[in-house]
Amino acid sequence: MKQMSLPLQKLKSETELILEVKNLTKHFPITKGFLGRQVGVVHAVENVSFNISKGETLGLVGESGCGKSTTGRMILRLIEPTSGDINFCGKRINNLRSEEMRRLRKEMQIVFQDPMASLNPRMTVGDLIAEPMQIHGIDKGTPKEQIVKKLLEAVGLRPNHIYSFPRELSGGQRQRIGIARALSVKPKLIVADEPVSALDVSIRSQIINLLEDLQQEFDLTYLFIAHDMSVVKHISDRVGVMYLGKLVELAPKSLLFARPQHPYTQALLSAIPIPSPGAKKDHIILEGDVPNPINPPSGCRFHTRCCYVMDRCRQEEPELREREGSHFAACHLD
Repeated sequence: MKQMSLPLQKLKSETELILEVKNLTKHFPITKGFLGRQVGVVHAVENVSFNISKGETLGLVGESGCGKSTTGRMILRLIEPTSGDINFCGKRINNLRSEEMRRLRKEMQIVFQDPMASLNPRMTVGDLIAEPMQIHGIDKGTPKEQIVKKLLEAVGLRPNHIYSFPRELSGGQRQRIGIARALSVKPKLIVADEPVSALDVSIRSQIINLLEDLQQEFDLTYLFIAHDMSVVKHISDRVGVMYLGKLVELAPKSLLFARPQHPYTQALLSAIPIPSPGAKKDHIILEGDVPNPINPPSGCRFHTRCCYVMDRCRQEEPELREREGSHFAACHLD
């Protein structure tokens, strides 16, 4: 298996790194029959490498099924990686035992896509937010109700929501509860797994603005996973683009949106609507379907849909290499 070098941004010091991911890979086995004989493998994530520094938001974007959510869950070890390294605050966490990992979980939290599915419908809002604090022994000696009400105010809800049940709240309010629940254990890193895709358009901007405000207030670092490029553009400092389990481009937001280097990124950006009725824009239409991750194409995985495809693309896998300052792309085109 080919190993990729880690694309690092220019940092003032190594101590600023919160997360370092090196050659992260996840293969899901396909089994058949009574004995569970393995007949194939789903190549969900393949040799993904990136880092996130303190206070930064890295946006991870791509089509559904490209492996971005799997990547986020592997970082938290909700899914065990097949191979690769995960370093959190300078410590390799791949081989941590369950008790060590449990203690570490308060430092790294997740906000799920569907707030209703992630909240226990039998628990009140107060109990939902207080539960992680009780598990990890946070703020012992301080009345939990007082802490919960402060967290509710921080996410834009009224203190009396403490007695409500999730079914009594709107989708946007439930997502705010999920954010407050993640904040309750004072994490350093939050993986936001498509936190606004299940919400009404009118609510999305409120949640995005809330996440930005909380980042400043609580000194948070985000891995923000989404498929909407306009949302990623608003909240991210850097953006990573994934296609069929591979990281194909990684760059500061300003560079990626101004000068995208990979044809897939160019196609994604061309699909962003222009908020002007009379404006015209050339859309790049990708032909064909996304290849099967059970049997991904040889060479560049995007070559089956790329309008610039060359013979080299079909045979040789491109490396994620630096084009200009901290701008990395995996493409044979210069």
